[in-house]
Amino acid sequence: MNTNFFIARITRQFNLRADMESEELILTSVRKDADFQGANLWVLILAIVIASVGLNVNSGAVIIGAMLISPLMGPIIAIGVGVSIQDFKLLKLAARNLGFALLASLAASTLYFLLTPLDQPQTEIINRTTPTIFDVFIALSGGLAGMIAVSRKTRGNVLPGVAIATALMPPLCTAGFGLATWNLEYFFGAFYLFFINCVFIFLGTFIVVKFLHFKEEQTLDKFLGLRIQRIITAIAIFTILPSGFLAYRLVQRSLIDRKINTFLSSEVSSKGLVVIEKKLEAKGNKFILKITATGKQVPDNFQLELKEKLLSYKITNLSLEFNYLGMKSGELESLKKSLREEFQGKRHLGNSESKQIAVLEAELAGRKKLDIPLVAVRSELKILYPKIQKSIFSLVEDEGKLILIGNIWYGSGILPNEKTTLIKWLQVRTNADVTKISFDMHGFAN
Repeated sequence: MNTNFFIARITRQFNLRADMESEELILTSVRKDADFQGANLWVLILAIVIASVGLNVNSGAVIIGAMLISPLMGPIIAIGVGVSIQDFKLLKLAARNLGFALLASLAASTLYFLLTPLDQPQTEIINRTTPTIFDVFIALSGGLAGMIAVSRKTRGNVLPGVAIATALMPPLCTAGFGLATWNLEYFFGAFYLFFINCVFIFLGTFIVVKFLHFKEEQTLDKFLGLRIQRIITAIAIFTILPSGFLAYRLVQRSLIDRKINTFLSSEVSSKGLVVIEKKLEAKGNKFILKITATGKQVPDNFQLELKEKLLSYKITNLSLEFNYLGMKSGELESLKKSLREEFQGKRHLGNSESKQIAVLEAELAGRKKLDIPLVAVRSELKILYPKIQKSIFSLVEDEGKLILIGNIWYGSGILPNEKTTLIKWLQVRTNADVTKISFDMHGFAN
């Protein structure tokens, strides 16, 4: 008795038909959302422009706003419903409108990125170029939740949430960026993410409609309907395979990154060095870790020591390339020795020459502070801030204080917090007590 009551209670709790709208009204709503004429088309184009601007300036809030107002999910859900109930007219309408929406979206985003002066890919763009199996789970769950919401009498805020989670707009805009900059890797990666979202939102819709036992329209003959379902199943399987491989690589790389960060913290940063660039490049089954660091002087055999210590972290198939920007201790001692020999090689030294040696000795002792390779500093800046076009620096000493004076020109906007971080980095990098840095954009003071 208690068991039956428990089962009945669970069944009632998970019953999807309890607050379900009538099938007729659901199908009317689906057909309306699948149509891209008039207002829907204008809203789509404007949403694409908003999302493109958000990607361009790296603003998550703007991108979310674009996803909320985008009507792009309508035809995808309609395709799922059309195949489920074998309604050829609905399927044809939805597929035609989705194709038109796709072309309009790519055209609008490509045009925007051709016109904008900001042509550097931001993190919001880069993040949409490498889809994985996790995106499959998100899209499938989004399709299930979306169709459940469409079938309710009151939809609530489910559809806006699904639109944000599945993120149909950003991949399309990123594909437009790839076309505008002719970066085919970005284009295909982003378009693949969009394709994943479409396929598995559709699949989630298909599953919910079948579960709710919608009445079939039978505008397709059974053989053709079965064939279409098989084709879609095959598409879903072949869509999953590459994403599964990419997810495996992502997890593998994440584990390696964790070990590398521990290695850098223990063996590099703890030695007084600052890592200004870290690259992990994959070549087949092998990885190459490229590190560029500066700061405290290092012994000549420091790279060899790092390679030996890296073995203890048990990172398989990883080789190390270490680049130090600065003067190694052996180079400094060699310079000091050569200067001593040059002056001590003279048999007769006058008082003025002796004083000169003393001055040189003092300068060499303080070389760690005063002799900063400004050319290297400028090169490092280009790596850290690709927006910088040109920079000029000079070090002067005044009343025992080292002052860094400089001017930086940049082609596109640098945010105020970036300027503050940049100035702090320059002060640490050059051991300066005071910094006086000016920023110019296209020749105008900023």
